[in-house]
Amino acid sequence: MVIGNHFPEFPYEADLDNLKQAILDLDVPYPVAVDNDGATWRAYRNQYWPTLYLIDKRGHIRYVHIGEGAYAQTEEAIQSLLAEAYP
Repeated sequence: MVIGNHFPEFPYEADLDNLKQAILDLDVPYPVAVDNDGATWRAYRNQYWPTLYLIDKRGHIRYVHIGEGAYAQTEEAIQSLLAEAYP
């Protein structure tokens, strides 16, 4: 499952209507959580846009990638996590 977390960098990005329009314009196919107060951002001690976290079936962070790129490496990590058995 993919879930986006939107923590606005600029004031206009905190407006829910602007976020909804951006999601439509960019054809984002997954749910996006609104994190206007930065609670999730801070909980993960995030510092960079974008940061990708892969969380396993038990809820543990297993992979982190900061920035663009590393698509093949990320895909490999996704496939590896999907293949793991879960009791």
